[in-house]
Amino acid sequence: MKSYFRIMLGAKSIHAEECYKGNFIGTDFDIRTDLSKDLPDNWREFNQKYIPVYQKSQPDKSRISAGLACGALWTVSKGIKTGDIVLCPNGQGVYFVGEVTGPYYCKPDGILHHRRPVRWYAEGISREQMSEALRNSTGSIGTVSDVTRYAEEIERLIGGNRPPVIVSTDETVTNASEFALEKHLEDFLVQNWKQTELGKKYDIYEEEGELVGQQYPSDTGPIDILAVSKDKKELLVVELKKGRVSDSVVGQIQRYMGFVKEELAEEYQTVKGVIIALEDDVRIRRALSVTTNIEFYRYQVSFKLFKS
Repeated sequence: MKSYFRIMLGAKSIHAEECYKGNFIGTDFDIRTDLSKDLPDNWREFNQKYIPVYQKSQPDKSRISAGLACGALWTVSKGIKTGDIVLCPNGQGVYFVGEVTGPYYCKPDGILHHRRPVRWYAEGISREQMSEALRNSTGSIGTVSDVTRYAEEIERLIGGNRPPVIVSTDETVTNASEFALEKHLEDFLVQNWKQTELGKKYDIYEEEGELVGQQYPSDTGPIDILAVSKDKKELLVVELKKGRVSDSVVGQIQRYMGFVKEELAEEYQTVKGVIIALEDDVRIRRALSVTTNIEFYRYQVSFKLFKS
């Protein structure tokens, strides 16, 4: 099955034009070793080996930063498959679109020396053509963003057609509004984080002034929000759910918390979890009653009309 990825080609897309002309995508992260014989199928094995290498070359970086960098390096070098589609912003409002055509190779004397060959499409995609949800996902901070869930829209844009206006039944409209709410909930929380109760104690994780704690990758899926306490002693995993949440989310957030504890947390840091949803029920209340490091928050949506 084909997957779709947004790839940043250098800070602020500084290398996008050169990559386009040279028919490749790539990463750097100051790891100069040729990785041709050292790309395991499991990215966690790669991180365990190369996080110390990265931190040695970047001693001022935290384990969170190292994990993000090594995860992106593995994804570009190994995780992306031949035939997958990449969208790469050129820094001027357009995304170059290309198909990955081959395996990893190393170019030690060039920019972004950990590379994959790409066949670029003749025309790119303008941000103005994208839906708001796709713009948000392709505009997220970080080297790599998986945008496969927007495959249908991307394919339409590649074909030069804008997504059609859908006229459907009331049931479909209801489902669509719920889908939009789920997409917007995370972005709204991030944008208004400092005004929330959680924002008083925690900051969404940043690296060099850029937000990287939204959709932070883990080996069991992306973490909705990864935050750190203002005294740096506690890492917070936030899981967002629309509507009423089931008790299965407790196991989900515990997996994320286990990853953060084992792979990202420093020795002096503890890990806490927060589930945010519209409603809870007796099952999740029972599950949370025997946990000491996971809290539940309800969100409230307010909608008003004003006559003008």
